[in-house]
Amino acid sequence: MVPSQRILDNLSNQAADIKPISVDEHRLRMQKAQAIMRQSGIDALYLHGGTNLYYFTGLRWNPSERMVAAILPAEGDPIYVAPRFELDTLKDYWLIEGELFAWEEHQSPFQLVGEILAKMGVGVGKFAIDESTPFFIVDGLRSSVDAELISGQPVTQACRQVKSKSEIVIIQRAHDLTLKVIQSASEILQPGITTTEVVQFIDDAHRAVGAVDGSYFCIVLFGVATSFPHGVKNPQVLSENDWVLIDTGFLLHGYNSDITRTFPFGSATDQQKRIWDLERAAQMAAFEAAQIGRPCEAIDQAARGVLEAAGLGPDYQLPGLPHRTGHGCGLDIHEAPYVVRGNQTPLESGMVASIEPMIVVPNEFGVRLEDHFYMTDQGPQWFTEPARSMDQWN
Repeated sequence: MVPSQRILDNLSNQAADIKPISVDEHRLRMQKAQAIMRQSGIDALYLHGGTNLYYFTGLRWNPSERMVAAILPAEGDPIYVAPRFELDTLKDYWLIEGELFAWEEHQSPFQLVGEILAKMGVGVGKFAIDESTPFFIVDGLRSSVDAELISGQPVTQACRQVKSKSEIVIIQRAHDLTLKVIQSASEILQPGITTTEVVQFIDDAHRAVGAVDGSYFCIVLFGVATSFPHGVKNPQVLSENDWVLIDTGFLLHGYNSDITRTFPFGSATDQQKRIWDLERAAQMAAFEAAQIGRPCEAIDQAARGVLEAAGLGPDYQLPGLPHRTGHGCGLDIHEAPYVVRGNQTPLESGMVASIEPMIVVPNEFGVRLEDHFYMTDQGPQWFTEPARSMDQWN
């Protein structure tokens, strides 16, 4: 075991050369959304504070009980709505300027949106609402807006699930660095170390390689706890020959990395070796199934086919795979396209998703190997190469 500080000292910032999404690209995103809106007869799109607002306008704003939003008309520049006391802060953060409408604390922002739509001539048109908008906002708009409220997901998803070259570059670097962090974390393991200590090291390591805010999330599990896909409430202490699962990632210019590795600390049992090999085989079969034009569910079907042929499952039964095979990843760690049965969305160039067909053996252990891929015109491409064996990371 190498002292953790020595390992941290050997890590350096390798994210500084990666540029955020440009203003021009944000404008192109809005133009694409507007083209879809016109084709669909949508007059305006409401974008609530959060990742949809950032994706299109470049304005980073966390959602809260106060409405901070943009209204994107089918043609023209975005219109912003915010509390008056937040206007200077909003102007400091925005990348793309637009007309600003402010409301005071005692006033109704919903009524203000109704007035804005009337001014735009959208009094009785179609008003699409960003799918991540909280219910209380939708409920308030419904009582104050005459336009027909519909889901904005067909617009936002059509844009966001196909990544640009700039997005791929950011996501690639984020995954490269998280894999390096997990590899480093494996080197500090020793009997008696706690999952809490490993989580702290991973946060420190992410910061060392360039993550301004450290880990976006981190799951570290030992022993039987690895059979719980998203962990248990109490920390564990590492013992010789324990099974180890590390699942973590960070944000680079708003984009997520998300990688999982599972391996033995010491010796693995024959059953653990068999299940680990099946997990890798399922992951590779899923990758091969990811071909342009095929439905997203084909990836899930391929992984389950390997497991069921080996006597696991079927379906979500245990021992076996208790959840979908993967998920899209970008500004949100889980986003479209989802790799799950029933998703008929055709795979197209630029889509990004994980392949993680976790195998759970209840009350014993679990194995999750998670890597992400992106679609090219020639087929799928890994961001990080899957582990070749339990002691070879890629």
